[in-house]
Amino acid sequence: MVHDFFEIDPELEALARQAEQDCAACFSRIEQTARHNAAKVLKAFADQKVSESCFGISTGYGYGDLGRDVLDKVWSQVLGTEDALVRHQFVSGTHALTVALFGILRPGDEIVFVTGMPYDTLHEVIGLSGTPGNGSLKDFGVKANIIDLTPEGKPDLAKIAISLAHAKVAYIQRSRGYSLRTAFTIRELKELCQVIRKANPEIIIMTDNCYGEFVEETEPSAVGADLIIGSMIKNAGGGIARTGGYIAGKANLVELCAYRLTCVGLGKEVGCTLGMNRELFQGLYLAPDVTANALKTAAFASALFTRLGFRCTPEYDALKGDIVTAVELGSAENLIAFCQGIQKGSPVDAYVTPEPWDMPGYENQVIMAAGAFTNGASIELSADGPLRPPYAAWLQGGLTYSTGRISILLAAQELISRGLVKIAEK
Repeated sequence: MVHDFFEIDPELEALARQAEQDCAACFSRIEQTARHNAAKVLKAFADQKVSESCFGISTGYGYGDLGRDVLDKVWSQVLGTEDALVRHQFVSGTHALTVALFGILRPGDEIVFVTGMPYDTLHEVIGLSGTPGNGSLKDFGVKANIIDLTPEGKPDLAKIAISLAHAKVAYIQRSRGYSLRTAFTIRELKELCQVIRKANPEIIIMTDNCYGEFVEETEPSAVGADLIIGSMIKNAGGGIARTGGYIAGKANLVELCAYRLTCVGLGKEVGCTLGMNRELFQGLYLAPDVTANALKTAAFASALFTRLGFRCTPEYDALKGDIVTAVELGSAENLIAFCQGIQKGSPVDAYVTPEPWDMPGYENQVIMAAGAFTNGASIELSADGPLRPPYAAWLQGGLTYSTGRISILLAAQELISRGLVKIAEK
């Protein structure tokens, strides 16, 4: 029992069991999705003849690296695309997105962000902030148009339909960033892609798929996206990959992105793997089940904290487009207590007490709880949020449901122990 090792109030344990009962149907749906995606991944491994020789080490230029080439083919089959570029040389999801943007855009082109303002780390890449002349898309003559979401947090389909006539790229961000909208599901992405394609049949639809891989049975590439991009230290790496990212989609576009990552004319043919192939293969193999654990942890957190009186988005039983859940805690004191409780349930640095700090690029102080085996790995349980109303914590990850559940209980216990929440009153 959890209380044999951690101090959890019996009333909270009872509430947790009720929350799990709430989640029974949701958990069943998540597990069914994981089984489907695991079969899809396993079939790709078999079809592409993954072997021990794929795990070898290449150095220098990396010519003829079998594992690198097979890994691309496996990912391409799993995602249902013509080609894929999977590399440990991508330092983050933002880096992979930037390579794709500079790979397919040229001076004078226009890109339209059809799901509102993109994530903060792309602002300087686009030229929305930063010093002129720093090498942004704006410096290279690329025009950016941002179409705000509706008040309900949905794409403004009517405005999108009349704004794409001269654009080369339509950019979709599937996940939410620090906003309270829910992530877009595959059904919503399908409708959005249909509107985009009708407005401009030649446009390139590019999707930031971070946090969304294996959440549903299909990926954005199945409903109209020409390029999808993600990070290996989120869902795609299964908690095994220590770095890396992927770009997948139409072969001609992936080639242009490969030219940007390495150099024109060489593209995918070079790039040593330094023994990283094994963990990228193994991470993908585990990814469907690890993503399911993260989804179950998120659903449990939403159900438990809803019972404690807090608003959570998405709701525990909602069909989700990513692994992120926002818990609106209502005050800075509550947000700090929540994140410090999550930290106590971390496998790494559990003894550390996170505090709000002036994080570069953010207007408000931010508090982050993240005790992970891989620095910054969002597939491992973490929680963070800016100290501003509604004082929400964005919760994501959980390599295993059993340990994720404990961390959520410790976050709730922290609020209870400080007298910020009383179970009997909720």
